[in-house]
Amino acid sequence: MKVTFLGTGTSCGVPSIGCYCEVCTSKDPHDTRLRCSALIETEKTRILIDCGPDFRQQIMDLPFRKIDALLLTHSHYDHVAGIDDIRPYCRFGAIHIYANNISANILRHNMPYCFAENKYPGVPSLILHEIEPHQTLEIGDLKVMPIEVMHDQMPILGYRIGGFVYITDMKSIKDDELTYLSGVDTLVVNALRFSPDHHSHQTVEDAIAFARKLGARQTYLIHSSHDIGLHEVVNKQYLPEDIQLAYDGQILNL
Repeated sequence: MKVTFLGTGTSCGVPSIGCYCEVCTSKDPHDTRLRCSALIETEKTRILIDCGPDFRQQIMDLPFRKIDALLLTHSHYDHVAGIDDIRPYCRFGAIHIYANNISANILRHNMPYCFAENKYPGVPSLILHEIEPHQTLEIGDLKVMPIEVMHDQMPILGYRIGGFVYITDMKSIKDDELTYLSGVDTLVVNALRFSPDHHSHQTVEDAIAFARKLGARQTYLIHSSHDIGLHEVVNKQYLPEDIQLAYDGQILNL
């Protein structure tokens, strides 16, 4: 299974508009972070996790082949604003979107033309499925288990595929949920910045503690703002080898 990080940045992206800090003016491509999204692929199956406003830019240079499913973590703009841009992929057939009840209802409200009973010509062909945590989805040759985490007071979804777990925008997780995360090998989890604390996102310290609690062999940090610092400096000086900042375009072969 191959995992490609399409974007590893926070809601504003990096560089941040109007900012001239050392990260936003860095010439290192690792310090450019589009909005969070990932592509999960096998020879038979292709799954997109989240589809934010940078999707068109993120996908343009990748092979044009069928997207079997779009897994949504939640319905905030930086995770769903690119859904209309998956329209070209509908030539392979309708795209199945999986989301919890909260996100599904918001999508229907914000994008009614995509989910209306009588659609006008040219709109994306989308099939929206409401899913519950812990109910395994079979998508192609992959089995996907949704898990629930808390984004401040809002329940959102993370996803587990075998020993791989993808979580973004988490602030906390209920103890009962940890049962479904036992034996994790590769963890992808959000880390906004080192400090100060944030009401709805983990800091780097929170993410490290979470990775240690799960005992993940390798952890990649995503949904990071410019406040986290320079990619090379953070990875070499402030993080252990088994917990590293991910970067846009990074590929994991699992």
